[in-house]
Amino acid sequence: MVRRFRLSDYDAVLTLWRRTEGVGLNESDTRSAVASYLRRNAGLSCVAAQGGEIVGAVLCGHDGRRGYLHHLAVARRHRRRGIGRRLVAACLAKLGRLGITRCNLFIFADNAAGKKFWAHRGWKLRRELRLMQIPVAGARRGDRSCSC
Repeated sequence: MVRRFRLSDYDAVLTLWRRTEGVGLNESDTRSAVASYLRRNAGLSCVAAQGGEIVGAVLCGHDGRRGYLHHLAVARRHRRRGIGRRLVAACLAKLGRLGITRCNLFIFADNAAGKKFWAHRGWKLRRELRLMQIPVAGARRGDRSCSC
């Protein structure tokens, strides 16, 4: 059963992410950071549950223009049953209802299995793009104020 990702799912999802190859975790994946993400993108992220156990999860959000998926994971013993496909479909349907016309995701360059999964479902690798990133000095979680 695919349902909304609730903060009460966090511990089980974190365990799943830690056990899943190709998922990289950092300071953006703490309970408070995920709680903030879930609030900002209310109702978009999903989990798959079977018998009370979380067997799949994905974070889904948008910036008002493009959707983003993060940390799609399915427990190894539950793979190849369409769970990942259903999680992604649920997220894309929710984004579509909000008028978001395209969705992006990040994948590690050496994640061959992940690339195969996404390509098989019609996702295209954008070879002309590169991700650039910088830490934000003085960033405080939860502070959304702006002095501009």
